[in-house]
Amino acid sequence: MGGLKTLFKQTFIYGLATVLPRMLSFLLVPLYTTDGVLSSVAEYGEVNVIFSWFVIFNVILAYGMETAFFRFFHKEEDKNLVIGTSVMSLILSSFGFFTLALIFRNHIAALTDIDVKYINLVIWILLLDALVIIPFAWLRAMQRPMRYAIIKILNVAINLGLNLFFLLALQPLASHFPVFESIYKPNFEISYIFIANLIASAVTLTFMLPFYTKISFNFNAKLWKQMMTYGLPVLVAGIAFSINETFDRILLKELLPATIADTQIGMYSACYKLALFMTLFATAYRLGIEPFFFSQANAKNAKESYAKILEFFVAFGSVILLGVVVFADVLKVIIVRSEAYWEAMWIVPIILLANFFLGIYHNLSVWYKITDRTKFGAYISVVGALVTLFINIVFIKEFSYKASAIATLAAYFVMMVLSYGYGRKYYPIPYNLKKIGLYLILSIGFSVLSFYKFRGMYGMGILMLIVFLTIIYISEKKQIKQLLKR
Repeated sequence: MGGLKTLFKQTFIYGLATVLPRMLSFLLVPLYTTDGVLSSVAEYGEVNVIFSWFVIFNVILAYGMETAFFRFFHKEEDKNLVIGTSVMSLILSSFGFFTLALIFRNHIAALTDIDVKYINLVIWILLLDALVIIPFAWLRAMQRPMRYAIIKILNVAINLGLNLFFLLALQPLASHFPVFESIYKPNFEISYIFIANLIASAVTLTFMLPFYTKISFNFNAKLWKQMMTYGLPVLVAGIAFSINETFDRILLKELLPATIADTQIGMYSACYKLALFMTLFATAYRLGIEPFFFSQANAKNAKESYAKILEFFVAFGSVILLGVVVFADVLKVIIVRSEAYWEAMWIVPIILLANFFLGIYHNLSVWYKITDRTKFGAYISVVGALVTLFINIVFIKEFSYKASAIATLAAYFVMMVLSYGYGRKYYPIPYNLKKIGLYLILSIGFSVLSFYKFRGMYGMGILMLIVFLTIIYISEKKQIKQLLKR
């Protein structure tokens, strides 16, 4: 249980680093969806299309180097050489992209159908974010989760504060105090959103600058080739994940009539945010387990630990799935403020379950990461991306965002099943399938009944939640008591 104790400690702190900032940024959803802040649902849809491209380019600029850094940091004796090589690689590639992107920004704007003034801001943000990839990875590798958490929380707190200032406070201040007139521009809301992001990213890089003053900028070409060989499949997987996660907004904009596209994207994106609770849990868990997976790879009971980790993940995730579904209509009033967005509530259980399957996939993916078979991660992710693209392209025109939600669920389910199948062949782990299957079947069944048959009948939903929690407690009582005692 010692290894699990370390895992849960780190997961809790990384959870704070992820959950608290996301919960702060979560306030941006009710801000953006409050009548009068943005001019329309369509404008919120436009913001989400830009962020979709943002996610894709973030993955490209990282090109798997973060995962490669973890692998070789634990593998190589010369840690400084790993640090120096990965840092130099990302510095050169980031500034190379920055230069080319500024030169061709008008072409990028035409290709993505995004105003060039937003492209300029996004280019700067992408550069600043790329330069903190290895510093943050180093904090995780050195098991310094507190510093990691503080900087991450500060980043989003600044972003949130500036959003509130620009979108709510600036106009009244400009009308009463001349000093604010120079920075206020009417109908500039989307630009203000990305300016807030840019300032937050700049502050984050400032806090990470001491990392750059302490390291040796040594570059080893042979090591770099090995890291790239390991990391490029992760890049392919990352691009595929971006397609699964965000490309549906881009396809909705391309395939739906221009008169309704941005509005449909706005409704879809707002209700999609209600799945954030599952995303937060899965992300925090992944941040905790990724270094743990590598550090425990040579331990005698590694496989048993990995099996127990997945069991805990499914148990906790099942509770989150059912809990959010039962109270979805309560949460929508708090988070998605305008009724103009609520038409898309149909997707909430589907997206929650999709992200649950994605979290299970991340747990199952341990086999190809610690056996250096990252190419399988790329293969599986590409299959998922193809599923996403196929369902979206074929069905968006008829079913709009409902097709996108189902595509996301189908893609992550296929990826989960493929990873489990290949894992049994190359690195068999003794997962307790009966217990995991029981949790999944009960939580999914109760969720379907609660949302689609007993929606609004909170007594019935709460009863199902209590029954499910009781089953989990009885099943995991021994492990829960041991963890609490430790």
